[in-house]
Amino acid sequence: MAEKKVIAVTGATGNQGGGLVRAILADPGSGFAVRALTRDPKSDKAKELAKQGAEVVAYDEDDVESLKRAFRGAHGVYGVTFFWAHFSPEKEMAQAAKLARAAKDAGVPHFIWSTLEDTRRFMPLSDNRMPTLQGKYKVPHFDSKGGSDHFFSDLGVPTTFLLTAFYWDNFVFFGMGPKRGPDGKLALTLPMADKKLPAIAAADIGGCALGIFKRGNEFIGKTVGIAGENLTGAEMAAAFTRALGQEVRYNAISPDAYRSLGFPGAEDLGNMFQFKCDFQKEYLAARDIPLARSLYPKLQTFDAWLAANKGRIPVD
Repeated sequence: MAEKKVIAVTGATGNQGGGLVRAILADPGSGFAVRALTRDPKSDKAKELAKQGAEVVAYDEDDVESLKRAFRGAHGVYGVTFFWAHFSPEKEMAQAAKLARAAKDAGVPHFIWSTLEDTRRFMPLSDNRMPTLQGKYKVPHFDSKGGSDHFFSDLGVPTTFLLTAFYWDNFVFFGMGPKRGPDGKLALTLPMADKKLPAIAAADIGGCALGIFKRGNEFIGKTVGIAGENLTGAEMAAAFTRALGQEVRYNAISPDAYRSLGFPGAEDLGNMFQFKCDFQKEYLAARDIPLARSLYPKLQTFDAWLAANKGRIPVD
């Protein structure tokens, strides 16, 4: 029997990385073994991955030499950074540059870089339709990822650029789910007007990434955009109503109102939602649901995801 090819996965205990680790472990016939990279191999999540059969390896995303060691001998690497740990575009771009350098030096044959649009290509900083943040970004957590794509291209790293989408898991972990108002009714508050929001179950990103690795070199040098479903706020509220068994209304607010909500990252997210509205055609076109389903046939719809996760959504 041929030895399995190793896929090294950064952020292996997070949403995206964890999804890919579990997808590989659940598909023993894929021909791949998984190396789960984590800052803390002694964490409960890391121990659970090891118990399930992953090779768990410590790494430091801020240290190129640590990354090189973690990537050595891997057939593929999945690279993801986590902006919300520090809210610093500069730190995220520095981490991306180190991922690219380590992949180049380790001779990685296929790197999947989890990225997003650099919104400044659509809306220059001089455009006053939305505020410029931190002096040089429109949507910092988008711009820092899209602005890092060139690190991989410049070094000639064989890369697939994976454009991801809004996680439905944000309704569980990010406080974006329906909230009960003074009238006791639940409302889903988003600044999306009547526009569609491409979104996906975070774990399904990992399933799609495995599908890309399975297709060999087909997507190297290409950008692949994925989503599970494109729904309006009203359609998502209706799905919540069905899943929760109680009415959930859609509360469409303005991007300005969302930016002023005051929680950490509110301005960034307000700009993000406005970008998705103002450039709806381009944003939708960049994400191919049929392709995502061909990469991962178990791709979930929002209704399917809600059926499995409704008990995890804090609504009271």
